[in-house]
Amino acid sequence: MDYPNDQHPAAPVRSGIPEHGRIPKYYAVKARISVLVDELGEGGLLPTERDLSERYEVARETVRQAIRELVLEGRLRRQGRGTVVAGPKLEQPLSLASYTEGVRRQGRTPGRNLVTLDRFPCPDALAAETGLTRGEAVWHLERVLLADDERVGLESTYVAVARVPRLDADFEPDSSFYAYLHGQGIAFGDADERIETVLATPREALLIGTPPALPMLLIHRVSRDTGGRPLERVRTLFRGDRFSFTTHLRG
Repeated sequence: MDYPNDQHPAAPVRSGIPEHGRIPKYYAVKARISVLVDELGEGGLLPTERDLSERYEVARETVRQAIRELVLEGRLRRQGRGTVVAGPKLEQPLSLASYTEGVRRQGRTPGRNLVTLDRFPCPDALAAETGLTRGEAVWHLERVLLADDERVGLESTYVAVARVPRLDADFEPDSSFYAYLHGQGIAFGDADERIETVLATPREALLIGTPPALPMLLIHRVSRDTGGRPLERVRTLFRGDRFSFTTHLRG
């Protein structure tokens, strides 16, 4: 198929032209760095901002803005004092499958670091959202999500102590919580899920190891067992530069 010059899929600069017809300088530089990224391949070290500004004959701030967008898009990532080419984003299915299963399907090694495991009386807001009883004891399990030892998210899980009374004694914090529930004879029935884009709080950004300005994908999930009883409430932050979500739709 023939394409006009400004519509060809291999014309990244032309596709960025606004209606007034002027190409933003940083965008033209971004397109040239994108070609360099493809040439370097995953893990390749990007030249310094100074080298790139000299190569493309532009100000360092222009290069910095182009790199900043490529980092936000997940094509580049910061490593120490340098910038390297990032690997492909992790695809997480929107289903009742666990995080562990989703990461393993892509040949990556899942892991989790425990932040906290404590218990407290169920507050009004949590009771209203989940159907739990106000004041009943609930566990709060918070963990940093890992993929090949890279921090990629933060997960907070709330579950009634009555459902898993020995969670603090029997559960391995770096393992799958879903697998643990199945081992306790608890099966998932259905869930309600909501996704939104947010910025992490300073505490969350520190735990995940990202700048506070990095966009995050936030998933809220309320799950029930096969009998329709409340099971868990999960709030998970995923790095927007490292994750995408997939689902299968049927008409």
